[in-house]
Amino acid sequence: MACIEKVDILMVDLVPKVLRTDAIQSFDSQQTPLVKITDSDGATGCGYSYTIGQGGPAIISLLKETLAPQLIGEDAENIERIWKKLLFSTHATAVGAITSLALATIDTALWDLRSRKAGLPLYQLLGGSKSSVPMYTTEGGWLHIDTEDLVADALQAKANGFSGSKIKIGKPHLSEDRERLQAVREAVGPRFEIMVDANQSFGRAEATRRARMLEDFNIAWFEEPMPADDIQEHVRLAASTSVPIAVGESLYSISQFKDYLCLGAASIVQVDVARIGGITPWLKVAHMAEAFNVSVCPHFLMEMHVSLVCAIPNAPWLEYIPQLDDITAQGMSMTDGRAMPSDKPGLGIEWDWDKIAAQSLPAYHSTLT
Repeated sequence: MACIEKVDILMVDLVPKVLRTDAIQSFDSQQTPLVKITDSDGATGCGYSYTIGQGGPAIISLLKETLAPQLIGEDAENIERIWKKLLFSTHATAVGAITSLALATIDTALWDLRSRKAGLPLYQLLGGSKSSVPMYTTEGGWLHIDTEDLVADALQAKANGFSGSKIKIGKPHLSEDRERLQAVREAVGPRFEIMVDANQSFGRAEATRRARMLEDFNIAWFEEPMPADDIQEHVRLAASTSVPIAVGESLYSISQFKDYLCLGAASIVQVDVARIGGITPWLKVAHMAEAFNVSVCPHFLMEMHVSLVCAIPNAPWLEYIPQLDDITAQGMSMTDGRAMPSDKPGLGIEWDWDKIAAQSLPAYHSTLT
């Protein structure tokens, strides 16, 4: 048995490569907490989560004051036990984003550690369903981008082998969204997938209007049309349209996904490994979705999600939004619009610890032994 002897906690603030705007926000900061766990064999595992904008210090505080101290002396192989223990110890603050994001940093580090000690890449350790996955890109579809540039980006993505592009919607009038989507569809043709994302900006009446418009363009899915906590309105919307409804990036528990699936309120599950609380609950949601014959198309975090979607059979897409280029030695492997998980043991992320040290925020760095 190799017990956990040390936990390092730190945070970097990553600046997005492009301006990212949607119907409810724009962000130029990505606070990224990291946890490095060392066991009594000297083996290490590193995990991380993220925020869109602010909130990182709250995650660091929960890790330092509450969660990380409970890891010392634990057998690092008991990942399920540790996850349940930590969740229960914070039950007064769960279900919620801060708790889930903090749990995710620890849980992903433990899976990294297990994968490294087993000598297996994560995607094989978790099932090894496939060796690559098609990508769609979001980076050229932000709401502020002019229609001409939307078209140019979609055409370039198609030329690069990508199978689809996501376009943000939520302009003040439906006609503006229609004009943008029509221009892209006419440019890329009928076989290139277009996904749309409203970022929870509509009520059901407006979401219904937009969904009817979207049917004209053979849209792959309508993402986050309404506030994610309003499940009944998603039930009604899903029943009223042929456009698949996608939800998940703003859900923080397995039970929330269960309710959506049982009620037929979503056709696409976009479970986010950080926001659900780590790989341990992510897998449960993915397998539950498979039982409902529902696809998993996770939100963001492509560098980690590539291994997860290649581990399971019901994940047809990976979202392309680069996140970790500034703190890794090598980016995710891609060829002709497909992403390949690393064949090296662990999460498959090659951290550059010199870059991390240079960019980490000293006020949030601590070591527990």
